[in-house]
Amino acid sequence: MDMPSYFGILARYNAWANLRLYDVVARLPVVEFERPRAAFFGSIRGVLNHMMVVDELFLARLNGTTAPDRPLNAQPWAHFNELRNARAGLDQRILGTITALPLSRFTEPFTYTTTRGDRFSDQLALFLGHWFNHQTHHRGQAHDMLTQTEIAPPPLDFLIFQRIHGLSEAAAG
Repeated sequence: MDMPSYFGILARYNAWANLRLYDVVARLPVVEFERPRAAFFGSIRGVLNHMMVVDELFLARLNGTTAPDRPLNAQPWAHFNELRNARAGLDQRILGTITALPLSRFTEPFTYTTTRGDRFSDQLALFLGHWFNHQTHHRGQAHDMLTQTEIAPPPLDFLIFQRIHGLSEAAAG
């Protein structure tokens, strides 16, 4: 499988997993969504906001544009419905950007500046791998926090996504 196809699948998976997670979080009472928990970013709202803030930042880096100037723990989306709508829109922008990347871009140096002002250069494929891994990492934290509520977290496994979308059979054939 070529890199554009692989990262396109990861972008689709990312949007699918976020949608499933948000569909379950939508069933939580506001108090559970906001409840302080012993976890990174302190609550389900906090970790979902962090994911958005970082995704906006990473997408801006990829597109060579300026991201909103926010700390990584900012919570600009205080209300769930605002956050959910923003997430759906951002996931579509990520998917569109990733699937439009030409093959040559994946092995080219990708240079960016961190929020601390440090400059790095990596292959774009490595940056994208980190980006999607970051998403999975924090979805796992939200998933864990859901286990502390009355609402069961959804299955988010990549293999489930593959089977639902017929990707396993395509790879086998």
